[in-house]
Amino acid sequence: MCGRMTMTHPNDAMAQLFEAAPANDLPEPPTYNLCPTQSVGVVVSDGARSYRAMRWGFLPHWYKAPNGGPLLINARAETIAEKPAFKAAVRARRCLIPATGFYEWTKDADDTRLPWYFSRPDGGPLVFAGIWQNWGTDDPIPTCAIVTTGASDWMAETHHREPVVVTQADWATWLGESGDKGAPLMRAAPEGTYQRWRVDRAVNSNRAAGPELIEPI
Repeated sequence: MCGRMTMTHPNDAMAQLFEAAPANDLPEPPTYNLCPTQSVGVVVSDGARSYRAMRWGFLPHWYKAPNGGPLLINARAETIAEKPAFKAAVRARRCLIPATGFYEWTKDADDTRLPWYFSRPDGGPLVFAGIWQNWGTDDPIPTCAIVTTGASDWMAETHHREPVVVTQADWATWLGESGDKGAPLMRAAPEGTYQRWRVDRAVNSNRAAGPELIEPI
């Protein structure tokens, strides 16, 4: 968790929401099956906020190639400050990763993977806590990962992990703008953050696309 996302909100709307300058290379929404290694829109701050594209899949500096080790799309909140791959980034390179929703899977009695779609009840964007860093020297690749934590009781009905959601009141803290530390924010989302429903197994394929992927069944 979190392994697939959707983004249907326009880039200019996201830039305005975060009061961030939009980059020219942002992936164009809508996308209903955003997969690891693809580009996602990410909010970073270095005195001023920017909304820019990054590879979803964090690349430690010691990787010799983008496929030089495990695909690090998530970073566990419980160990992020100690893991060699993440500890520098969580101190100095925190980011916000907005999404319209995400998918999670359960299994039936026949071990068939059954997808569920999660989104906000009001249709607004979910904003995940993330970390980022550039990989490579000649033509650096900006890369990111979503911070996850142990699931709430409600989420645990579907999966034992969930992404860390950052509320608007805490955006500045997570981005390091307020001088406060972000560790207390790495917790499960409160009740009512999500709604969920079953969707078609077509989304099990990373090649599937289209709005029908999020239609309830």
